[in-house]
Amino acid sequence: MKWTIALAFVFALSAFTPLQQENKGYQTGDEVADFSLKNINGKMVSMANFKSAKGFIVVFTCNHCPFSQAYESRIIDLHKRYQPKGWPVIAINPNDAVREPEDSYANMQKRALEKKYPFPYLHDATQEVARRFGATRTPHVFLIKKADNKFVLHYIGAIDDNSEEPENVQQRYVETAIAELEAGASVTRQVTKAIGCGIKWKKN
Repeated sequence: MKWTIALAFVFALSAFTPLQQENKGYQTGDEVADFSLKNINGKMVSMANFKSAKGFIVVFTCNHCPFSQAYESRIIDLHKRYQPKGWPVIAINPNDAVREPEDSYANMQKRALEKKYPFPYLHDATQEVARRFGATRTPHVFLIKKADNKFVLHYIGAIDDNSEEPENVQQRYVETAIAELEAGASVTRQVTKAIGCGIKWKKN
């Protein structure tokens, strides 16, 4: 009996280990390493390219996920509102196109054209950037501020508190965080739960 219980415990522990490793990544207050990923126009894009930016709304998102689609117009609106203030959106698709063909680079180009994305839509082909950030969902937001030529993470999580009904949003997490940073204050709510589809990781 004891052996059975011990075996069950080991099995349960091993089942949770990959998820715990997958969730490891940057924490608020961490300095974020720059990245260089291919945009839908074929050019490589990094945060260093945005010389006048105060910070970045980095959003891991994709084509196929219903949650990403539900937030699509809100992500576009965030860029249109905050890019002129120095906070552009950088969208990154981390999904493995073998597991989810709708998220292929060609389909990224097609969707960005159809929806008239005003922001870069980058392809994380190796998924290295998503793993480094600790992204787990689409969409998953990381709000970064430039400070002394460094990129510092100040908020991780959801865009707001209502994925289904934008007209009934009560808390706009990203907008509130930017307002606090603009005022020279610390972000009050630094982490929220990202609601969306799980990232489609490559099979080993």
